[in-house]
This record gives sequence, structure tokens and C-alpha cells, in this order.
Amino acid sequence: MDMPDSQTGGDPVPGSAFPHASHEQWRSLVAGVLKKSGVEVGPDASEPEAMLASATYDGITLSPLYTPEDGLDSGFPGLAPFTRGGRPEGAAASGWEVRQLHADPDPARTRGAVLADLENGVGALWLRVGDGGLPPSGLREALTDVYLDMAPVHLEPGADHRAAADALLGVWADAGADSGATGGLGIDPLGTRMRGRSADLADAAATARGHADRHPRLLLMAADATPVHDAGGSEAQELGTAMAVGTAYLRALTEAGMGLAEAAGRIEFRLAASADQFLTIAKLRAARAMWARVCEACHLTEEHRSMRLHAVTSAAMMTRRDPYVNMLRTTLACFGAGVGGADAVTVRPFDSALGLPDGFARRIARNTQSLLVEEAGLARVIDPAGGSFFVERLTADLYAKGWAFFQELEAAGGLPRALDSGLLRDRVDEVWERRRDAVAHRADPVTGVSEFPLLTEELLEREPAPAPRAEEAERSVLPARRYAEEFEELRDAADAHRDATGARPAVFLVTLGPVAAHTARAAFAANLLQAGGIEPVGGGTTGGPDEAAAAFAEAGAQVACLCSSDALYDEHAAEAVEALRRAGARRVLLAGTPDGEHRAAGADGFLHAGADALGLLKELHETLGVGR
Repeated sequence: MDMPDSQTGGDPVPGSAFPHASHEQWRSLVAGVLKKSGVEVGPDASEPEAMLASATYDGITLSPLYTPEDGLDSGFPGLAPFTRGGRPEGAAASGWEVRQLHADPDPARTRGAVLADLENGVGALWLRVGDGGLPPSGLREALTDVYLDMAPVHLEPGADHRAAADALLGVWADAGADSGATGGLGIDPLGTRMRGRSADLADAAATARGHADRHPRLLLMAADATPVHDAGGSEAQELGTAMAVGTAYLRALTEAGMGLAEAAGRIEFRLAASADQFLTIAKLRAARAMWARVCEACHLTEEHRSMRLHAVTSAAMMTRRDPYVNMLRTTLACFGAGVGGADAVTVRPFDSALGLPDGFARRIARNTQSLLVEEAGLARVIDPAGGSFFVERLTADLYAKGWAFFQELEAAGGLPRALDSGLLRDRVDEVWERRRDAVAHRADPVTGVSEFPLLTEELLEREPAPAPRAEEAERSVLPARRYAEEFEELRDAADAHRDATGARPAVFLVTLGPVAAHTARAAFAANLLQAGGIEPVGGGTTGGPDEAAAAFAEAGAQVACLCSSDALYDEHAAEAVEALRRAGARRVLLAGTPDGEHRAAGADGFLHAGADALGLLKELHETLGVGR
């Protein structure tokens, strides 16, 4: 076998035969491409980067190119500040813990689902107990077939932490596994309050302290910041809240009589993993470094500063419509969580937004993790993102933003007071409104819902999941939101209109000129209309305004949408709008930007990239009588 020159005495540096490429050369080439696409580039040397950059909801700039100057030294895996992981060996030995969530209130069904999970790749259980899940009295039956000395059990008890803990520990005791029990009681009074239930922090800490000595391997409290993510908050807000929750629990546990080092080691943190894999990776890395700094400020030694981190795929990103696309979202989120160094990962089943998941959905969820760990070998490399200029810079930026938010919460008196005053809700709502606007304008697309919807899909039916009752004042509660829900409400209304009238609401596509002139905008308009459950009809005319108006009148439609090229708009748009109104159109839209001659044509609205798609679709529903 012939060896490359670099291995037979030639140049040992790969790529050294190529000329060095400078940053300035790259800028020049990018500026040339931008000019060819019609974008004017200013004289500033950094202008190409600025024009191609984007920003996160925390105001962090994401550049198109990162260089060694952007990279930072984040240390080594297993060493402070633990950015690169809490263990020197990473997850390479066995992969991260595959933890599956169960929230079915029926103990018998939960028993079957738990057994199926444990026999097919799941390594730990996460049980929602109490209001909104399995009753504490049902834990014994649900865990009948579980080898409790082998499978860790983690609870999410909500306000019922005392009853849930007693029930689980009783099951462990009867099985003779209580002294070596692994898993967690999941006591989380602040997370419970964020979700709208009353919970006393001091009582919760006392409950945790009471079980600490007899169960030395058991995690006691869960610092769950996912309510911030689920309410539409930003990554930095989730990070800052996680630190504020963890700090509050350190205070409460030490006040209950536990040593500081032990208290830090008995808390598990929970963060959301989204389909934005890079933000997920950087967020988990930043979280470990932030907690290490909190522990350092508490004068804990380095061995007590690492974080136990559980990542769960985002509930906010899940959709009820075209739910099979959720498999792709959760795969990306799981990938980001694994690469980001999560100790445990939970993948939500693809139908979780519809209600209680079925067996097939749970199977896909657990197999997603098995594939990434076993087949893709994702855990075989320790911190594979380490050293990436982009990831290191993003980690540092998220750390800075998250720490600033943590300081804001602490300056307000800590998280309990920030909840009472409504400060946390106000900050999260501000981000949610910006996020909601971006979804409405399709700047944040939701595949299968706001983009590329399947109009003919039959919505899957699932048994409704039990919902916890909200008792706290509205100002202190973080509501659970989903990015797709407003578009899905339009789809639901359109389906109801179809069922009531026998016909789906429709808009007639008025195509002017040859197919090559109108097909791109007709496809764009059809995609947008279907996102609101509106059927695009017509689209077969290739002549002028008179032919199009005649086809519209024959179809008996109420709303028309012109689709053609800019050149044909300049020539025929005004005439076509007038002809369509004479033919009975209540509203005439135009697929294109509202510029110049297009606006002068007299159309009632415009369909274009960046438009308020949600607002337009709501107006069309009103015009077409949907919901009456």
C-alpha cells in the first residue's frame, strides 16, 4: 500500500502544500459573493461578518467564522472549572445514563411501560408522582418488576415530596435495597412553585435532611430550571435560574443541619436540551463552570465543585401537528446533551405534546439514545466539542450572560423573592414575546407546522396527560408554552370548519404568465396558507388578468392571491387586482414584497419572507368565516 508523502519522509504537516489563507482574503471573497447576490457591502473591513451574523435571545452574536483568537482554554475534563465534564474519563466507559420519564397515573400501565423500558436499553427511571402523575400509593405496584439494586429510580414529586419519598423508600426497604439505594427523591420546592403549586422550602429541605444519613448514595434535591425554558425563556435565564435554585437549596440544606460539601453533592441539576445543538452543548458546559464558581465562593474544595447534570429534551419545541418530526428534534437535542456532557439524558417521546405517549413512541425515544451511544459511539470521545473556537466562545458568552442573570436574581433577594415579586416572570415574558414574534414571522421556523405543513394529516389521538393544578398567584407562575401552539390553533379551527361545512377554507392562487414565472411564488404562498389550515386552490392559469379572473369566478372563491414575477407584476398586477375584485374577490393578496409598483397595484396584503404570517392567517380566517 502506497503511503502519503507526509508519512514517507515528506512534509509532516497536512495541507502545508497549500498557500496560507488569511482572514482578509476570506472577507474579500465573502464580500464578492454578497455583491453578486445584490447585497451592498460597506467599506468597514468587518462588514461581511456583520452582515452574515445572527443573535441569540440573550443578545449573543453568532458570527459566520471563528478563529483561534476566539478560542479559550477551558481546562481538562474532570478538573475545575469542569467546563469539559465532571469526570476525567467522561462518559466513555458506559455512556451517559439513559433515563426515561413516566407520568401515567395508572400503576398497572406504568408497571408494563417501566418493564419494557428496562428490558430494552433504559438504565434509570424518572417517575412523576403526585398531582399530575402516579399517586404515591401506586409506586409499589409500578416498581413490582424492577430490580431496585440495579435500576436507579428518580422522582419528580411536586408538592407531594414527603409522601412520595416515604412511599419510594418503603418500597426500597421492603426489597432490602434501601441502604444502597441509588436514584433521587427529586425534592424541588422552587421548581414546584415555578409550575404553580405551593411548596415550602424549609420543609422540603428538612425532609431531604431526614433521609440523608440512611441513604448516602441518594440524590435528595433537584434544581430544575426547565420551567424557565418551557415558558419561553432564554438560555442565560435558564442558567441563571439554575444557579439561583442550587444556591437556595445549599442555604436551606445547611440551615437544616447538613454539611455544605454533602449538600452540594446531593443536588442534581436539570436543564432543557433543544434542537439547537450548539446552544445546548454550550449551555451544559457553561452550567458546570458556573456551579463550580458558586461552590468556590462557598469555599468548597475542588473535589466538591462538580455538578450532577440531567438534560431533558425540550417540551416547548414539541408539536402536536406532524408529530413525527419531533423524532428529528429530539435526536438533535439528545446529540447536543450527550456532546455537552450530561450525566443523564431523557428523550421525550415524539407524541408527548398530544398526551400520554404510546409504546411505539417510548420505544423510539429510548432507541434514539441507544443508537447515539452504541452505534454512533457518541460517548466514546471525551468532550468532542472542546477546542472548537465557536463552542468555546459561545460557552464563555453564555457563562457571562447567565452569571449576570444569576446576580440579578440574587440582588433581588434570591429566587424565592424573585418569584414573589414577579421579577422572574417579567424577564421570561419579555423573551417569550420576542420569541413568539419570531415564530409568527417564521424567522424561527417550526418544520411541519409553520413551514412545510401536511394539510391532509390526521391528528394522532392520545389519552390526555394529567395536568397539575395551578394554585399560586399568576404573577409568580411560569406558564408552559409551546412554540407551535398558535399555528396549531389555526389548524384546529380550520379542521373544525371543514368538519362543520364539508369544505376546508380556501384561497385561490391566481397565477399570471408561464409556469417558470409564477411557480416559485405560488409554492411559497401555498406553503404559507397551509400553515393556517387554508387550502390553496387554482394555480393553473398561465395567461393574463382576464383568464385569471374568469378562473377565479368559476371556482366561487372569496380570496385571491396573485403569484408571478416582478416583471409581470409591473405590467399586469394593477389590472389583475381590479379584474379579481369585479369577479367577486373580497380580498386580493399578492405574493411578493410590498415595494414600489407592487404596493401601487392596490393589493390588500402581501405574502413574503419576513411577513407576519400568523397575523395574516388570522385575518384570512376571519375573512373566510372560520370559527363562526
